[in-house]
Amino acid sequence: MSLLFSAGSATTELSLEQLRHGLYRALDALGPRRKVLAIPPDFTRFHSFAGPLTRLAWEYYGDRLTDVLPALGTHTPMTPAEISRMFCDMPVALFRVHDWRSGLVTLGKVPAEFVREVSEGVVEFPWPAQVDRLLVEGGFDLILSIGQVVPHEVIGMANHSKNIFVGAGGVEGINKSHYLGAVYGMERIMGRADNPVRAVLDYACKRFASHLPIVYVQTVVARNAEGRLAVRGLYIGEDRECFDRAAALSLEVNFELLDRPIQKAVVWLDPEEFKSTWLGNKAVYRTRMAIADGGELIVLAPGVREFGEDRTIDELVRRYGYRGTPATLEAVRRNPELAANLSA
Repeated sequence: MSLLFSAGSATTELSLEQLRHGLYRALDALGPRRKVLAIPPDFTRFHSFAGPLTRLAWEYYGDRLTDVLPALGTHTPMTPAEISRMFCDMPVALFRVHDWRSGLVTLGKVPAEFVREVSEGVVEFPWPAQVDRLLVEGGFDLILSIGQVVPHEVIGMANHSKNIFVGAGGVEGINKSHYLGAVYGMERIMGRADNPVRAVLDYACKRFASHLPIVYVQTVVARNAEGRLAVRGLYIGEDRECFDRAAALSLEVNFELLDRPIQKAVVWLDPEEFKSTWLGNKAVYRTRMAIADGGELIVLAPGVREFGEDRTIDELVRRYGYRGTPATLEAVRRNPELAANLSA
């Protein structure tokens, strides 16, 4: 029973009622559950439709859905106002705050030899599969990992096990996974479901997290002909198949292939979502392969007020700046504080 629900195409527009039908059909197939944890994204993924799906899960399970752990990663915790906007009338008291620097459990370590092999020798270090303690010690018989599969600069396509090991992960695991993706090369990763970072997370998922009762609820979202965001696909399952189906659709609807490079591009960063360059740099990541050599990128970012959402990362970026790959690698080699915070 690996794939519980699958619906989507480049022209599909799933309504809220259709999302309810798909989710409830999958949850019915799972059978009764006693205690449920939901792991949706945070407010930076407001447009993922994970908010309504999390609320539908709460509607389905009622008091048996006891905890909601937004997959913050290194991001700033959600405010009560953001929770209410994203999750409507769900009680704020259900929501927990993930701390990526404490309250963690290490499920196991991916061997350095494996990391070296999948990264083509770019890096060689063991990778710890760290998760929030709540997943392991909360006594849950169902963990719903809810989120959008969308092109991503660190892991090719966001979601699936990334929601667990990065969104609800720990400092060393997040640092090393981001560093692996950066050093291997964003251009070699963006939009590719299979890449070194995903391989490391898959290894951890299969060998260290198989005892956790995780079910993945994956959306694919894109704009329709009227310019409105629409849910193009919903895929629910217990293994990678739901992710692979979602990633294939995302590749189809979330990429625009151009006949020629762009000479000048303007990117608008919604001030409600983008408050740091840590997130705002997506303006660069998502356009750099399309912009011509010598081209110009203009970023309009009225909400950006800091470099990193995490205080330590913010301080390090202020100190070392954005200086390109060779200079950054040298700075990591020379400065222990930077080497200890590789995701910066």
